Amino acid sequence: MLPEALLQHVGLPEGSALLEEALTHPSFANEQRPDKRFDNQRLEFLGDAVLGLVTSELLMQRFPLANEGELSLMRSRLVNTEALAAWARSVDLAPSLRLGRGADAAGERDRDNVLADAVEALVGAVYVARGIEGAREIGGLVVGDPLGQLSESRVVGRDAKSELQEQVQAVGCSSPRYRVLATEGPDHRRAFHVAVEVDGAIIGEGRGRSKKLAEQAAARAAIDARANPPADGTASAPPPSNDAAPLEPPPDAPPPDEPPPDEPPPLEPLPDLGAPE
Repeated sequence: MLPEALLQHVGLPEGSALLEEALTHPSFANEQRPDKRFDNQRLEFLGDAVLGLVTSELLMQRFPLANEGELSLMRSRLVNTEALAAWARSVDLAPSLRLGRGADAAGERDRDNVLADAVEALVGAVYVARGIEGAREIGGLVVGDPLGQLSESRVVGRDAKSELQEQVQAVGCSSPRYRVLATEGPDHRRAFHVAVEVDGAIIGEGRGRSKKLAEQAAARAAIDARANPPADGTASAPPPSNDAAPLEPPPDAPPPDEPPPDEPPPLEPLPDLGAPE
């Protein structure tokens, strides 16, 4: 089941029905009798809300001067699919998950969304068994390291979109434009994948639970990329455009309807002289 160190923080007995449910992927339940097996989707739904709550509490304690928008942005950086999957890997959660044979063979066990859902289901199970205090303990463990890395001077203050706009306009570029690349996840856990473009080139991408948060994440990624350019100093070129102007022919090229100047004209046919008398 769970690694011993993690099991102590979870506070549920090994082999308990609630813990088993939290670690059961829908693919495993589908291979069993549906009236005998549960998957972790209900606990994941609950854990999503509980983890958001305990993370909000931690942020309000850590940043007492931050406003609502700043707190929302920081929470989105702590509680997202990539961050939760990273924590799951750090505690070696994947081997404890129960997946169907087909899903396991397809590599689902190490997918970010599968790991993130399991983390939230685990938080939900702890909340059901131990209440809010237990949820605060496991939630603090999940977001503790990235929370410690948040810098108040970096995150709190102007939003990333305003900062990026000032940077690009200062060097003569047009204002950033944001475009939704994809919408991911179930209805209760919708996520947006957004790209930010400047002069036709994508300079950053981000994800978030809303378009606003995804745009902020994309802007932050662009700012980070500008602050840490490639070692060779090259910049990514904008993607090719379908409406680009056609190439001009070289100046010494002959007109298309005339033969090249060094090609002799075709020979005239010989006159018919008739048969000799």
